[in-house]
Formats: sequence, C-alpha cells, structure tokens
Amino acid sequence: MLPISDTAPRKSFPLFNYLIIILNVLVFLNEIVIPNSESFIYQYAFIPIKFNFLDIFTYWPLIASLFMHGGWLHLISNMWFLFIFGDNVEDRLGHLHYFFFYLAGGIISMLAQYVFIPEGTIPLIGASGAISAVVGAYFIFFRSSKVKTLIPIFIFLTAVDLPVWFFVGYWFALQVFSGVGTLVAFSFNQGGIAWFAHVGEFGYGSLLALGAGERT
Repeated sequence: MLPISDTAPRKSFPLFNYLIIILNVLVFLNEIVIPNSESFIYQYAFIPIKFNFLDIFTYWPLIASLFMHGGWLHLISNMWFLFIFGDNVEDRLGHLHYFFFYLAGGIISMLAQYVFIPEGTIPLIGASGAISAVVGAYFIFFRSSKVKTLIPIFIFLTAVDLPVWFFVGYWFALQVFSGVGTLVAFSFNQGGIAWFAHVGEFGYGSLLALGAGERT
C-alpha cells in the first residue's frame, strides 16, 4: 500500500518539514557522487561500537546518520512518508518544536539500537526512526483523517480512502512482523533494518502527541 495524500488540513507552510526533506536529498546526492562513498558513510554513520556516552565527540553521528540513506528506494520511501505526514505534525506542534521532535525521534532510535547491539559494527543510517515518530504523532493528532492509498488489485492500482487507524495499523503490524524476521540477523551482527526501533519511535511520537493534549 502506498499513501498518496491525506485529508487532514493544515494552516501553516511546513517550512522545516520541507527543509528536512531537501537536506536528506542533498546529503544522499553527495553520498553517490563523492569518490569514496563507503568511507563517507563509515565516517558519519552511527556505529554502535564507536559510541561512548562519556565522549561528546562520538555524539555527532547520532544526528548526521539521520540524513544519510543506503539507496534511492530507502531515500524515496522515507521522504515520501515524511512529505505525506510531516507537514500536518509540524502544523500542530509548531515549527521549532517539530524540528527538535524530529531530531529527538531519530536520536532515540539510534540509541535504542545501541542498547540492543552495543558491540555492533554495522553503520546505522536513515531517517526511518524519526519518521516513525512523526507517524505516531500523526496517528494521535489526526485519528479521524483518511489516507488516500494506492492498493494493487490483480494487475491494477486502485486509489482508496482508508481510515488513518487502518493504514497506520497495517504499517505498525508490518514493522512488528519484519522486526521478528530480522532479529536473528541483528543478533549475528549481519545488519538489516532497525524495525524494532521503528516500533519504539512510533510509541514515542504517540506519547508526545498525547502529552500535547491536542487532537482533531
């Protein structure tokens, strides 16, 4: 299922949401044009074994890694979800609050992976954790909205207006089942997608939205 729009209105221009998207695209383009992209990734990605709570210089990758991606599909899927859901969350939280909420979501996601695999040597990159927090906040703030979604029916794509609880519920279930499937890979330090961090960040975003006490 691919979301293409939502029905939740917004009152303000989503400045920071668009700036985050642009920055992600620019960083990725830099990744693919520099001579040694692998070295770039290892320098700025979050690698758990290199992190030290007592060394402030090891904190920078927690932020830098949020703007890096492993390929076009990784980038486009993340930015598309951010484009669909982030503007409304920014409108509700306010511009600066949204920006710090987004960063906090991504940082917590990386630290969650550190807790599970502190000796991991695989670089962790991507905005998925932060975007999961955004989706969680959207679910609380705009639970009565609908998400226009492309659904494949046989060989055709059909646009259907789905309740946000159904779409997000499907997304959430996918994260859980995928997380179970990749748990073994992480335990053997083979990489994969940080699915359980996505689930945790969804919870973080939902709780923050509930704390804000504002709903549609």
